[in-house]
Amino acid sequence: MRRVVITGIGALTPIGNNVKEYLAGLQNGISGAAPITYFDTTNFKTQFACEVKNFHAEDFIDKKEVRRIDNFAIYAMVAADEAIAAAGLDPEKLDLDRVGVIMSSGIGGLATLEREIEEFITGNGIPRYNPFLIPKMIIDIAAGHISMKHGFRGINYAIVSACASSSHALMSAFDNVRIGRNDIIISGGTEATIVKVAVGGFGAMKALSTRNDDPATASRPFDLDRDGFVLGEGAGALVVEELEHAKRRGANILCEIVGAGATADAYHITAPHPEGLGAANVMRAALADAKMNPDEIDYINVHGTSTSLGDVAEVKAIQQVFGDSIFKLNVSSTKSMTGHLLGAAGAIEAIAGVLAIQHNFIPPTINHFTDDPELDPRINLTFNEAQQREVRAVLSNTFGFGGHNGSLIFKKFQ
Repeated sequence: MRRVVITGIGALTPIGNNVKEYLAGLQNGISGAAPITYFDTTNFKTQFACEVKNFHAEDFIDKKEVRRIDNFAIYAMVAADEAIAAAGLDPEKLDLDRVGVIMSSGIGGLATLEREIEEFITGNGIPRYNPFLIPKMIIDIAAGHISMKHGFRGINYAIVSACASSSHALMSAFDNVRIGRNDIIISGGTEATIVKVAVGGFGAMKALSTRNDDPATASRPFDLDRDGFVLGEGAGALVVEELEHAKRRGANILCEIVGAGATADAYHITAPHPEGLGAANVMRAALADAKMNPDEIDYINVHGTSTSLGDVAEVKAIQQVFGDSIFKLNVSSTKSMTGHLLGAAGAIEAIAGVLAIQHNFIPPTINHFTDDPELDPRINLTFNEAQQREVRAVLSNTFGFGGHNGSLIFKKFQ
């Protein structure tokens, strides 16, 4: 097995349109939630979300091309471009047959599909569909666009496992690099689903917060009064590279990826196992893969969506795996700031972990007002303000509808 490192990161999030801005948002505990601007929410139970702000696709992509690409793929391309530039990848100096892309999404081009169906209905049922409907909508097209833009001819596909999608994409990139299939893989996730059908659909499930009077504090993981998650959008991309290859080209190594795990709850279509069975198993799997003990982890970036069942089940799982070590580490949910990016959550949260290692800080769980008596108060959930500490290793969790679980472990490179 070859060692695998991260040599570049790119982020487009509700609290920052690049890595520098995202880092500042994490350090300062900024909320990305605000009233939805994309459509009229008058008749919706939830009227706010975590939108990407001050973003203009034409600043990054030719105006003609923008019309042919759904936002979810545009977001992926922008994040990937930043990661590629940060890693110093020069296509002329690479074996392009050994550079791949694994870019995931939970839902893909939902905005495009919604728009085309609306136009079909308002057009008296005449099927005047856009010829780009299908390539704009399909989830794998994000990876396709990135490879076509940069000439990467290695592994190229998408992984879909709901909100665990980009964690599983990163795990797949990690596996393919360490066994030697490719030397570099651009991997991560992207989502652009702040549209009527998503807000309405998640609202019908009673999964979303309805705190319309105060959106900025609506995402409140582990708070007694949490009432659901806040929908987010954006993308994250990481350059996953074989260590010796990175050394040969003089790359700046941000951290090492040392372990990954994937399990299933086998329990319910949307609810987590109440005792956190699958979540505990996936963390154990990642630790075993990394050959690490629980007391070697300094920070856990939890799934922590701000739902009544999910937050408690995840903490129970952590307690099962970490025992008394849980009282020595930090736990936080960055979804309190970014909202829930669904299939892109694992990617931007992996980047939060990389930044924690780079800058020796713990991003906070903001919007904490009232303790939940079901949670042990001795657990450091990093409430409201970032905390400084040495961060040697980070475990990042994501869980998806259908019982899909993913955990990744990043470690300071040495």
